[in-house]
Amino acid sequence: MSGMPAIRLIGNVILSFISKVSSGYWSLMDPNNGFFAIHAAVVRKLDLKKLDNRYFFESDLLFRLNTVKAVGIDIPMYSVYQGEKSNLNPAKSSIEFLVKHIRNIVKRVVYNYFVRDFNAASLQMVIGLFLLCSGTTYGCVNWAYFSSHGTYASSGTVMLAALPILLGFQLLLSALQQDINSEPKIPLHKLISVDYEKNDSMTE
Repeated sequence: MSGMPAIRLIGNVILSFISKVSSGYWSLMDPNNGFFAIHAAVVRKLDLKKLDNRYFFESDLLFRLNTVKAVGIDIPMYSVYQGEKSNLNPAKSSIEFLVKHIRNIVKRVVYNYFVRDFNAASLQMVIGLFLLCSGTTYGCVNWAYFSSHGTYASSGTVMLAALPILLGFQLLLSALQQDINSEPKIPLHKLISVDYEKNDSMTE
């Protein structure tokens, strides 16, 4: 990234982090540079018609690769910029990308933790969100009530709001750590090859 302009470097860091969250590939540092290679066996597992066909293509591809448990790795490369102008509209694309990333985050979480599997991270997400939302709601309601009456809330009231928020946040952090640890590690095309060999041996 040494040859990347400062403004693009900052934007790339922010976009890369959001892509990590939506795709589940936490170890990839620059998933939106446009250069990638995919094993043919993995491509056959994807529904290419559902891929985004504009600037969101790379991020959407990573999201769909994660749903089939494909491994993603970084390949070092040099960035070369020669003053060319980008056709990407930052203001318009930022909103569009944010909406699509949020959509993919929700879909990935639902697919991986509630439809295809249900594990400790699933419970942590449900309980954590409930505690965080209930604590925040309780705190806001009481803050509005006591502010309107010009009085201070008791320490017990403050704790009843703060404790669920802290516990909920801790549970969500734990679920996030499990999501990071669950990034695919075994190349999918090797698993597919093993399945083919098993099927061949059974037919023989």
